[in-house]
Amino acid sequence: MNDVLQSRPSGQHILCLAADRIQSTLTQSREPATRTETRSLPTRMHLTVCEPTAMSTAMDPPREVGYLHSSCGTGDSIASLDDVAVDFIANESSEESAGEREEEIGANTELTNNLADILTEQPTHTETVSAQRPDSLSLAMAEPERWTSRGDGEVTLRMGESGFAAEPPLTVDQMFKTAVERFGSYTALGWKEGEQTKTMNYQEYYQACRTAAKSFLKLGLERYHGVGILGFNSAEWFISDIAAIMAGGFAVGIYTTNSPEACQYLAENCKANIIVVENHKQLQKILQVQDKLPHLKAIIQYKDALKEKRPNLYTWVEFMELGRDESNSQLDDIIATQKPNQCCTLIYTSGTTGQPKGVMLSHDNLTWTAFAVGRHVRLTEATKSQEIVVSYLPLSHIAAQMVDIWVTMKVGGATYFAQPDALKGSLVNTMREVRPTAFMGVPRVWEKMQEKMKSVGAKSSTVRRKVAVWAKGVGLKTNLSKMNQNGAMARTPVNYRLAKKLVFRKVRKALGLDRCTKCYTGAAPITKDTLEFFLSLDIPVYELYGMSESTGPHTISLPNAFRLTSVGKLIPGCETKIHSPDQEGNGEICFWGRHVFMGYLNQADKTEDALDAEGWLHSGDLGKHDDNGFLFITGRIKELIITAGGENIPPVPIEDAVKEAVSLVSNAMLIGDKRKFLAMLLTIKCQVNGDTGAPEDELTPEAVELCRKLGSNATRVSEIAGGRDRVIHAAIQEGINRVNENATSNAQRIQKWIILDQDFSITGGELGPTMKLKRPVVMKMYKEQVEHFYKEVVTPSTPDNSLPPK
Repeated sequence: MNDVLQSRPSGQHILCLAADRIQSTLTQSREPATRTETRSLPTRMHLTVCEPTAMSTAMDPPREVGYLHSSCGTGDSIASLDDVAVDFIANESSEESAGEREEEIGANTELTNNLADILTEQPTHTETVSAQRPDSLSLAMAEPERWTSRGDGEVTLRMGESGFAAEPPLTVDQMFKTAVERFGSYTALGWKEGEQTKTMNYQEYYQACRTAAKSFLKLGLERYHGVGILGFNSAEWFISDIAAIMAGGFAVGIYTTNSPEACQYLAENCKANIIVVENHKQLQKILQVQDKLPHLKAIIQYKDALKEKRPNLYTWVEFMELGRDESNSQLDDIIATQKPNQCCTLIYTSGTTGQPKGVMLSHDNLTWTAFAVGRHVRLTEATKSQEIVVSYLPLSHIAAQMVDIWVTMKVGGATYFAQPDALKGSLVNTMREVRPTAFMGVPRVWEKMQEKMKSVGAKSSTVRRKVAVWAKGVGLKTNLSKMNQNGAMARTPVNYRLAKKLVFRKVRKALGLDRCTKCYTGAAPITKDTLEFFLSLDIPVYELYGMSESTGPHTISLPNAFRLTSVGKLIPGCETKIHSPDQEGNGEICFWGRHVFMGYLNQADKTEDALDAEGWLHSGDLGKHDDNGFLFITGRIKELIITAGGENIPPVPIEDAVKEAVSLVSNAMLIGDKRKFLAMLLTIKCQVNGDTGAPEDELTPEAVELCRKLGSNATRVSEIAGGRDRVIHAAIQEGINRVNENATSNAQRIQKWIILDQDFSITGGELGPTMKLKRPVVMKMYKEQVEHFYKEVVTPSTPDNSLPPK
């Protein structure tokens, strides 16, 4: 032991002696860790004198609470032990006298004891501990805390003792390598070039990512700096994302709908060294703000030819050539130092209530969540039967990233890319060609499908319509029965089998869902009407729930465990707490698990708002559990309307009720915060411009048909808006009256409403990238109409009570 100590530098000698003493102290005093009644978890600490390599960190079994890790001898530490020693022993010389050595040993012994005393104190707050000891010592000695707002920070992994939570942590590269070893020759990515389908297997995919990573390094990508990706889903998007992570940077998706100013904010926030754009249109956004981005070193355009040559602007081919012949040593060295508890990806919130926040996700956040989701929903690995998904939702959003990139990679699935105009009508063509085995759609996608199918059905012959109505009735009854029996039915009804043959199979084939066994929805609330519509067609749509800060899903519905309007049950390895529940059990939903994010980049205050002192992530959503453990979302705290009379009213249930009662309505937004009564803004279902995605004045075929049934000849929104069509106005009021009859109190009744001149849309700014309503934006846009509601005497709107014009 003495020989070993003498071979170490003095600083290491001190720290390892301290470690030995601390280990002894904690081992003697350690008691079993237990959860409190609020299910909070104990603070986890272990001393890291020398950091292990990324591989050993990832593969070591979970350590017990309070254990120390004091092995020395690697050069991968955050701050070298020699540097730490300098903080305590200055001007050390190799030519010391024997007397000086004895004096130093005595001083070092005292320092060791003091150091051990300091480190064995149980801290109550990170900042208090940091203030008691030098920063360099803190970096080298203390285990990371539960959260950080620093890009180069590390966090404690929320490991469990068994089950999903005990799965060994992995870096992205480790998970990818495993996928290559197991599924190397299987198709990983597929896309259309003209009429031809191109594919890339897992071996080719991995090598392309490594080449791109070397190119990023050659262009000057620095550790913990961003690589922004601005464009529609493609193989180049995936490769850029993973390559940025491999090269030690952050993968940063940027919404294609972002303005130049919004792109600038994100690029500044993540210190982007490189930005990858899809085409000339997206390139122009970056060029407009390029001079305001001091960290930007290069721009890469991955589609179409460059219209102009500029310094540090590359085509995708030119970019990939940069790294093709580069040595692997620099990249391999970086990958070897990466740890599962370090940040690798930034997901920027859509900014519905202010500037976007950079959600820091670690390697473990991505790899563990991919494992947990894949296992929980029972995805099959490629060696048995390959899962296939279609990538079309914005990859800047965590839902698309998890489904399209990480979960699919974990099981060796294949991802096929839709066309850029997927949400404008071409998605169904891709679906029919690819025939996915799993499909994720935000509520608006399912609603659009529903509208289209109803429109087609309205034009069918009388016989076909009658058969469809009969089949849907059978389908809904059978599937509701199956749902209530948790997916098990003793005997399938004969009429259901007949309906399946006559109707359901044909509908699935027309939608490209004929071999899809897992249809999901999330990212925004979906109405019961839409869920029942697809259930009646034998297409159960399972809800999942989570947020960017939980790396996507926290609860998931399954074929043997789902309820209409519930977001399902907990993913194993995660925990839910309902904070401050009321008498009905409603309270704020809080998360715990390895999927919980690291923190918001450069925003410690916002991070502390999201994560409480016990480490629970506060979602801001209100919800409750039923007797069977199903979670139901009942509102959002920030969206909660508090009337002038002090009553708390969640708007979404009322808005959904109106849309269900009045089929003509596409969007509804409840108004009334700090007001004496509730009012509502309504929009009518209309056609959407195929090129721009903007709403048009012409009604949808379904809306025209509904108008005819009501006795109106209206074919345009402008003929209805502002109370111009008395027949439609009366029909809407009847629907709202029905909603009001079911209100739990007078304060929850809708007193006034107005039909706006155009529908909400992403291009108009009222909806976010995942079709989520941006309430503050709508309030600002329609401030005049809202104020007009409250200028007049309060009387319910009727056909004889004209509404204010827009």
